[in-house]
Amino acid sequence: MKYYLKLGFVLLIITSVASGILAYINTKTQPIIDENQRMEQEKARREVLPLAVTFKEVSGELTYFIGHDKDEKVIGYTFIASLFGYSSEVKTMVGVNTGFDIENIKIISQAETPGLGANCEKLDFQKQFSGKQRSDMIVDKDGGTIISLTGATITSRTITNSIKTALHKIKLETEAEGAVK
Repeated sequence: MKYYLKLGFVLLIITSVASGILAYINTKTQPIIDENQRMEQEKARREVLPLAVTFKEVSGELTYFIGHDKDEKVIGYTFIASLFGYSSEVKTMVGVNTGFDIENIKIISQAETPGLGANCEKLDFQKQFSGKQRSDMIVDKDGGTIISLTGATITSRTITNSIKTALHKIKLETEAEGAVK
């Protein structure tokens, strides 16, 4: 019995030390991770709305950024559309002009099936969203114009549905704020 108590006590010490080390490492690395994610999102914003010089964050039901040109004129909005796909949450940075036509999209986070759903990061897939409106966010398998990825219809639907939902929310929010007439 004494032997088992000794083993339990040793295990307690080892797990306590390991937990302490992991907690310390987390406090040191978390700010770096957060900053890298912020910079990655800033870069994605500039890619999906390239004419914007500055961005102003607006928080609400959906956090979005208002893109301004060098004369401080509003030229569009960027936001992250997100839904769970086949095997992961797919996050898409979307840039729209003031008429809510999509300028560009960029997949910023996904862990879909390699070789199938992961192909959503390819430029050919993402380019087909340019110039589309909310009503166009339907994949070809459902009668729309967005050509779904071969073997990854769920991922394709996830992206189009997340964009459609987020576009509806941002349009309502900007109209409520008086940003769009």
